[in-house]
Amino acid sequence: MTDEQRKSVALEYLKAFDNGGTTSTGAPILDLFAEDAQVYFPKWGLAEGSSQIGALFAEVGGTLRGIKHHYASFNWHFTGGDTLVVEGTSHGEHRDGPWRAGVPEWGAGRWCDVFEIRDFLVQRLFIYLDPDYAGRDTARYPWLPEPH
Repeated sequence: MTDEQRKSVALEYLKAFDNGGTTSTGAPILDLFAEDAQVYFPKWGLAEGSSQIGALFAEVGGTLRGIKHHYASFNWHFTGGDTLVVEGTSHGEHRDGPWRAGVPEWGAGRWCDVFEIRDFLVQRLFIYLDPDYAGRDTARYPWLPEPH
């Protein structure tokens, strides 16, 4: 696969997440993953295989009322192999409240995904972000400003 082909699989995944778990062809997001794939999500842990990945997406996705990734500002990093990294921003609504990258600057909405893609399937996806989308977990961080 070329870097651009891997990038197209990663974009299809992100757009499917924005579309409630449905790809551009109408297939479920899980169709983008190998049967033995791994997905890591903070505060959830490591999901291995389709069943656990489905549970992760259902549980995390079930907390989101909507999400929109900001595709125009993605920063792509290619390794020349099966791995690619994408940094980006998003906004949306979590069951605990809305978020938008940069509002506040320390809040949720900035993320980094590390993909390993072979044979047009995601083999491994490690997601790095702050899962406190609504910014409620502030008492434990004394460097954060007082709420206004």
